[in-house]
Amino acid sequence: MAGRVVLVASWIDEETPLDHVLPAGALERIRGLRDFVVEDAKSARRFLAACRHPLPIREIAMAELNEHTAEAAVPALLEPARAGRELGLLSEAGMPAVADPGARLVACAHAEGIAVVPLVGPSSILLALAASGLEGQRFRFAGYLPADAAGRAAALAELERRSAADDETQVFIETPYRNDALLGDVLKTCKPATRLAIAAGVTGSSEWIRMRAIEAWRGEVPVIGKRPAIFLLHAAAKKRR
Repeated sequence: MAGRVVLVASWIDEETPLDHVLPAGALERIRGLRDFVVEDAKSARRFLAACRHPLPIREIAMAELNEHTAEAAVPALLEPARAGRELGLLSEAGMPAVADPGARLVACAHAEGIAVVPLVGPSSILLALAASGLEGQRFRFAGYLPADAAGRAAALAELERRSAADDETQVFIETPYRNDALLGDVLKTCKPATRLAIAAGVTGSSEWIRMRAIEAWRGEVPVIGKRPAIFLLHAAAKKRR
């Protein structure tokens, strides 16, 4: 009988006490897992130690799945579940399989009829959306924008156009060391009335979430630095008849 793949939400900020972001039931479930597929073994060990996992860390079976993992190697990672055990899937930060390579393992599990069980935990994307004050019923996660200036400007213009046309919030992210460059491009590209929310350091002690119009941001440009950040954009919707 096949086991299950259990989606384990990790902390977003490692300085945040785990009981502030994970319910007791989820922590208890995590402590009962013996097999894990993780994005990064080093950060996974820190997380499981903070969870007070009853086993010595060296006795916990741990296989890595990240952007460097070959597609052909993914199905073999399900072996503990095929053997009838629960297999934890653990991202480096936040909810696994959302903007995360773990989605490939989840797809393989469904293809084999192996049940997938998500545990409650933090998702920086949804937390940022909820705190933004922008349209929360219609939204789109665009992931990373192009790294080159011309490609990024074109992508931002398209996100703004789509937001206005469909009355939906556009959500996107950047590698932390390029946060401030991305913000600069948003302020140069987007229209004054378009609203922009920035959620940096979500759930951490340096959490900072603000929403205002592009015109207002231009008058007081913040320095985000290398804190993990989520950007959310909503353009004025066209009037509907």
